[in-house]
Amino acid sequence: MARTGHPATRQVASVTRALAVLDALAEGGGELGTNDIARRTRINASTVSRLLATLADAGFVEHVLSTGRYRLGLRLLQLGNAVLARLDLRGLARGELEALVAATGETATLSAPGEGVAITIDFVPGPSSVQGIAQIGRPSVAHATATGKVMLAFTEAELPDAPLEAYTASTIVDRTELRAVLERARERGWAESLGEREDDLNAIAAPVRDDRGGLAAIVGLQGPAFRFDAAAMQAALVPLRARADAVSVQLGWQLPS
Repeated sequence: MARTGHPATRQVASVTRALAVLDALAEGGGELGTNDIARRTRINASTVSRLLATLADAGFVEHVLSTGRYRLGLRLLQLGNAVLARLDLRGLARGELEALVAATGETATLSAPGEGVAITIDFVPGPSSVQGIAQIGRPSVAHATATGKVMLAFTEAELPDAPLEAYTASTIVDRTELRAVLERARERGWAESLGEREDDLNAIAAPVRDDRGGLAAIVGLQGPAFRFDAAAMQAALVPLRARADAVSVQLGWQLPS
């Protein structure tokens, strides 16, 4: 068959089911039994059992003898580290994240855009005992976070067809309203989230550009609403955008004159 330069569109059903099992274990946050996974994935339990055996043999999941349940395996960590190792962005941006924390006192994050989500690949916590929670590998909900909104605004990523989930009373779930928010983010070059993913957690984020102006990464700031309020967020915009631009320049982007 002639090569087209594009990935195949037909999928292998067994692989799709295996990935669904891994997703269920990741979302479960710990250990899950075969029946739990079957219920979450809507795959029959006997098939789940065979998939788990295959994944365990390859090290992608582990069988916990003391509980009879399963959890994600260390092989996934090895693969994740291999991906992170080739992301030079972390090394380029680390100093900028540290400078951003020094300037604002809040937690700074670096995220990579992906398929429908932006994934945290590095962060520097703020010095306060009360701070925004960041975790490497954590996905940013596209419609409910500042980082996710930047991804939607500056890429061709699309929202899922399903109704948008309201994580708090402030989450924007109306698509018309969200489109207007994203257009505003494109115009001003940054996005915000005001208690939309978690109550009392505010955040702002700005794009990192590659040498062609595309979205290479996202720099974000987050903090508790009682401290990181509207005035603090506005003041933090200058260092946020400056640090994001500094990483962009290192990637070969030419700042607009």
